[in-house]
Amino acid sequence: MAVDAIETPSPPLHPPSSHFSQQRHFYLAVDRLQFKMETLMDLFGVAGRRPCLPIVVCCSSRDELDAVSSAVANVPYISLASLYTDLAEADRSLILERFREATMRWNPQASAQPADDNEPVKDEQKSHMIVATDACLPLLASGESPISAHVLINYELPTKKETYMRRLTTCLAADGIVINMVVGGEVVTLKSIEESSNLVIAEMPINISEIL
Repeated sequence: MAVDAIETPSPPLHPPSSHFSQQRHFYLAVDRLQFKMETLMDLFGVAGRRPCLPIVVCCSSRDELDAVSSAVANVPYISLASLYTDLAEADRSLILERFREATMRWNPQASAQPADDNEPVKDEQKSHMIVATDACLPLLASGESPISAHVLINYELPTKKETYMRRLTTCLAADGIVINMVVGGEVVTLKSIEESSNLVIAEMPINISEIL
């Protein structure tokens, strides 16, 4: 699953803003593009079983959003909602409001034990997930509130630092975790984002429970 290692960056010359200072950034290397969805589902097999865990998955294209939504749709321990550009405003507002309510219910201590495979999962105990493209993220400048998920998964790594930072500000809680899925040559893009944003993006531990 490993690709070329990312060197440990030098300490940033300027500390990041307080909103980002407690966030932790990781990358998850995938050998080949065709293994990416399988790797994502393996990740959900652990993280998604955390009761009430609020997760946002960001995609760069509608096709990838559809693919992720289809793959997760029948996972019994995840409550899924997808944000589309042509979604009715009332439906969009309802999805965002329900997700914000879920973030307030999430309790790290109560979520330490993953759901049992043999136990049916109640709706209120499911992980809550939003899959979105960049065009559908909350518009903070227009008065929308951030989503404040505990885990942000960049299923498709943005090519620009500005897009990466916008995903952080609109999607992730101040003490949240970012998991960047990278394939092959995307390591170069990730390294560029890391250096230009004064961030430290470490390799994700084999046991994701260590960071959750």
